[in-house]
Amino acid sequence: MTWTSDPIYVSGMLCILVLFSTWLATFKGWKTIGTPILVIVITAIVANIGIIPTATAGHPIYDSVFIYLAPMGIFIALLEVDLKSLKNAGGPILLMFIIGGIGTMIGVLVSWFVVQPAAEIGPLANALAGMFTGTYIGGSINFNAVALHYQVNSQPDLYAASTVVDNLIGTPWIIICLILPKYLQSLFPRKKLIPNSGKLEKIKKSESISIPSFAAILGMAFLAMAFSKWMISFFPEVPEIIILTTLALILAQIPVVKKLQGAHTIGFFIILIFLATIGTLCDLNTLSGLGGLAGTLILFVSLLMLIHGLFIFGVGALLKIDWDVIAVASQANVGGNTTAIAAAESLDRPDLLIPGVLVGSLGNALGTYAGFFIAGIL
Repeated sequence: MTWTSDPIYVSGMLCILVLFSTWLATFKGWKTIGTPILVIVITAIVANIGIIPTATAGHPIYDSVFIYLAPMGIFIALLEVDLKSLKNAGGPILLMFIIGGIGTMIGVLVSWFVVQPAAEIGPLANALAGMFTGTYIGGSINFNAVALHYQVNSQPDLYAASTVVDNLIGTPWIIICLILPKYLQSLFPRKKLIPNSGKLEKIKKSESISIPSFAAILGMAFLAMAFSKWMISFFPEVPEIIILTTLALILAQIPVVKKLQGAHTIGFFIILIFLATIGTLCDLNTLSGLGGLAGTLILFVSLLMLIHGLFIFGVGALLKIDWDVIAVASQANVGGNTTAIAAAESLDRPDLLIPGVLVGSLGNALGTYAGFFIAGIL
């Protein structure tokens, strides 16, 4: 193991990259890009030039971020949410999520007939179409579920190529979803669902953190995660994230928890670490060594993503849906719970945190079925 792969070094660098991105976002010009986008792009550059390892080959820190920090970030972010947000955003985001899923399936079918990936990929092409259907309806859980069923993981080059392309195309879409609503709102104004007054205020930009609050927030997060893991041993059919989300919702309504300072700062920092890890998944070196297979997959997934984006934003425009709602719904499709949370945080939309998690969880349930359906009919 080289020193640049040392877990302590990698952990420190992820924090420094978040610090640098946050600092850079304070300057004119960079401020309009925003910290979340800067974190993804800068970390991707740093990883590809070898300062830190890319995530393609696996790394214990990156694995830990996905297994532990991502759900912890979701839990802590939800501690500052008022359940009244569901009344305003629940219906529209569910509608857009379903429309986005339909757009994904249409995109896969169009890409299949336009690109004709079977000529390059071979007999597992339909399985890959199912994998991309699943992952762009509810996140990577569905991607892996379909891959394992069709034993795509037994073909290392094909599995590696599909994973890298998934992240290489999916990551720019995260960035687009954070930028696009602002410009669409200026060109085609839509009424925002968030109230102008009341308890649903904009996400805090800064707050003081005391040791008791810090200890209480982290303590609740660790114990809630432990309780969720314990509960799924009795109810394995219930997704762990649903249990964790439910606990966060209950606790968030308790007056003493509402008074805790630091939930946004801690939760958003963890989400920025998660986004930095997303950046390490964009491994250009691995992709360049895969030749024609990589080109076929890039074309297939790019066309699929383009159709998904045009469909969800196009139908949303016709229905005059809040642009932020469309963006968060699309992220719930493409990346699942955590990217939906990151989009809601980055767009200053606390009213979309809970709806984003809920439709993301719905995607985890429906995406696998959709993936198997598409793989079966192709």
